[in-house]
Amino acid sequence: MATTMASAPAAPALIPANAQHQYTVTAADLPLSCPMPGMYLWNSHPRVYLPIESTGWAKCGYCGAEYTLVRG
Repeated sequence: MATTMASAPAAPALIPANAQHQYTVTAADLPLSCPMPGMYLWNSHPRVYLPIESTGWAKCGYCGAEYTLVRG
């Protein structure tokens, strides 16, 4: 008798935190945090939330990463 195993859905691939210094984000990424949820956290700074809604731009005080909000 053959046994089949249901495969679990693949988890989304995480990206290294702070690997880039400029990121483009959308409304789906709000509230904006650095590092972002899709990044590894083990080699990064504590998560901080950045106010980007009013100006469309924010810079992380820990790592210097710059975020630009694409509206629309």
